[in-house]
Amino acid sequence: MVAFPNAKINLGLYITEKRSDGYHNLESVFVPVGWSDVLEILPASETSFRSTGLPIPGEASTNLCLRAYEQLRKDFDLSPVRIHLHKVVPIGAGLGGGSSDAAFTLKVLNTLFDLKLSTEALEAYARPLGSDCAFFIRNEAKFCVGKGDEFSEIMLNLAGKSILLVYPDLHSSTAEAYAGIRPRPAPAQWTQVVQQPLHTWQASITNDFEQSLFPKYPQLAQIKRQLYEAGAAYASMSGSGSTVYGIFEGEVPEALFPQLTTWQGKL
Repeated sequence: MVAFPNAKINLGLYITEKRSDGYHNLESVFVPVGWSDVLEILPASETSFRSTGLPIPGEASTNLCLRAYEQLRKDFDLSPVRIHLHKVVPIGAGLGGGSSDAAFTLKVLNTLFDLKLSTEALEAYARPLGSDCAFFIRNEAKFCVGKGDEFSEIMLNLAGKSILLVYPDLHSSTAEAYAGIRPRPAPAQWTQVVQQPLHTWQASITNDFEQSLFPKYPQLAQIKRQLYEAGAAYASMSGSGSTVYGIFEGEVPEALFPQLTTWQGKL
């Protein structure tokens, strides 16, 4: 079976509280985008994992796809599989690529072995794998709180809008991003703003990580500035960085950021 684990962006990201378990509570709207990896899982005589495309740090034995398989194998008698991940979405880019790979592994295994797990059950298996993993089970725009794994509905209409994601080949670690954060309450009723016309967002919706990372990496602030100069109705860093995106009312202008890794598509 072949699947295409996609990335996500954050519309607004507010770090509201440090938790007793070492994580942070946040408020954000997660939105799936089409930039995707390729995941193939086949029955095999023994379980294995290999990757192609972008290099993935760490040992193959600790990859999130294998961890997802082991998560299910605790409760089900799964036969061995061969997992092949072709990595396209940049790592350490604030796009949730690894979390998506894990979530899609759960979904593929659920189908491959006819486990008949509900959406809620799959989310429960996904949560221990990473803060963003459960989001990719439903894979639709949600208002997210807690560690980013508690969801509620949000009315969001971005149909017809175009998006350009710009990755400056800069790996931003989550620990580095959080080091400069001082948790604070999110602006009151900011989620109502995100349901208003796109041109109203710029003054009201922000990503807290920009305050800590832009001074350290001026290139990120420059990319955001250039996106606005190119006509983006809204631009922001995604997650804890380092991808910066711009949302356009019409088509994305040609020849933007020719020296950097980019992806563009429709929302």
